[in-house]
Amino acid sequence: MTIHKEGYSSIALCILFIFVLNAVVHYLLPNTAWFTWIIYILSFALFVIILQFFRSPAITVIMNDQHVICPADGKVVVIEETEESEFLKDKRIQVSVFMSPINVHINRNPISGIVKYYRYHPGKFLVAWHPKSSTENERTTVVIENKAGVSVLFRQIAGALARRIVCYSKEGQQAVQGEEFGFIKFGSRVDLFLPLGTEIKVGLGETVKGGITVLAHLKN
Repeated sequence: MTIHKEGYSSIALCILFIFVLNAVVHYLLPNTAWFTWIIYILSFALFVIILQFFRSPAITVIMNDQHVICPADGKVVVIEETEESEFLKDKRIQVSVFMSPINVHINRNPISGIVKYYRYHPGKFLVAWHPKSSTENERTTVVIENKAGVSVLFRQIAGALARRIVCYSKEGQQAVQGEEFGFIKFGSRVDLFLPLGTEIKVGLGETVKGGITVLAHLKN
């Protein structure tokens, strides 16, 4: 299993915590074998959970200029028409994907093109499914414009547990569909804002895969 680079420090801290915890238990309770074995089991479970959270499975991205591919593993929790007021300032179709702690947390570019806009916004840590999390939580906003001049805006949104958003996008750089643009630690959500008339290919509650599932088909 390949581990994502964003997990190296967290895994090291987890190992240090487990080592200290087990050393303390051995020192303070040397004659309680049953309790020691409980700590062993819990320590192993914690290590496995942290390890699987930062897994980076190999995927095959099928690139298509007409497709909007899913930027994250998770479940579709919003499909609705809304007003995008930060950058595009027009009506859009919002598609939101909620990422649980058991999902792969790598975020991938939904389309290829030029990064026209990037902003980091400090904010709150409301639960990711809260209606106001898209505009009030800590978040990043990225806009990619493809070669046909179509812009797609997407946001990484922090949640109650996810308090570490990493975004690699920079204005002016070339974005490649399916390549990593960021990582969110410990579950949250990604919102996409697509042009009206875009054909949505997924339904509410559907489980989707980052870099694989086709979320939508863009109009020319």
